[in-house]
Amino acid sequence: MTGSGVTGGAGGPEGLQPVPLSRRLLAALYDAPAVFTLLLAGTALSLLVNRGARLDANALSLSLYRAGLIGIWAAYYLIGWKRWGQSLGMRAWKLRVERTDGASLRWSDAFLRLAASLLAWLPLALGVIAAAWDPERRAWHDRLSNTRVVMTG
Repeated sequence: MTGSGVTGGAGGPEGLQPVPLSRRLLAALYDAPAVFTLLLAGTALSLLVNRGARLDANALSLSLYRAGLIGIWAAYYLIGWKRWGQSLGMRAWKLRVERTDGASLRWSDAFLRLAASLLAWLPLALGVIAAAWDPERRAWHDRLSNTRVVMTG
């Protein structure tokens, strides 16, 4: 296995307990302050680079600013999922994301999961809440990216 060295839980797909939706939501709630702090740091850096001028002073600076914030948000999850198999919130709640075969995520898996998570969260989080009724407790983005969330301890 390459990457973080994290192996599949409990010897692979069989025998894993589905992660309750409540733990997943609490992990997401824990991630919010971390992401918010990184976005504030990105805003401060943008203001510094822009010499304190309003970021909406012209279309280019506003577009670059918005793209930067999206990049920070994406990097938080992509790096966490690829490197450690978890975000900070997932670590706090002893969760890890892995491929359905138990392997660590590849970059392509992480990107697909992130893109699919937009589909799961944007329509009133219906795709995330759907995990409550899924027999394997997998949300839309888990299914679309062939990943799952497992307990680490």
